[in-house]
Amino acid sequence: MEYQNDNKQDSAVESTSEEPPISPATIGWGLAAIVLSIFLLVFNSSPLVLGASFLGKLMAVILGSVFGLAGALLGDALRKFARPDAVFTQGGMLGLVWVKVFWAIGPQVIGLIAGVLIGSAIVLS
Repeated sequence: MEYQNDNKQDSAVESTSEEPPISPATIGWGLAAIVLSIFLLVFNSSPLVLGASFLGKLMAVILGSVFGLAGALLGDALRKFARPDAVFTQGGMLGLVWVKVFWAIGPQVIGLIAGVLIGSAIVLS
């Protein structure tokens, strides 16, 4: 005796539950890299940045964004690998909140900032 699925709703749910090819976190870190790269070049008053041409600054933003995204994704991989299962603090509630926030976004932000700075410095130097 063969079983046939007469419920059409189940097959519709199965076909539409595919995950997007790029995760929303990757898109968010990419946008953060672009914004940070532009922000760091606009508000930087060093002679290296001030003397660069528009094309040089544009390339610095592009490479800084790519390196920033790569740094954030590397930081996310490191966070997933090294995040502790339990946290003990002596700082009370504020210390616990600080540790939780750090392990939620800390390694990604460190990788993002380092990647943007390195990528921009490669082009502008």
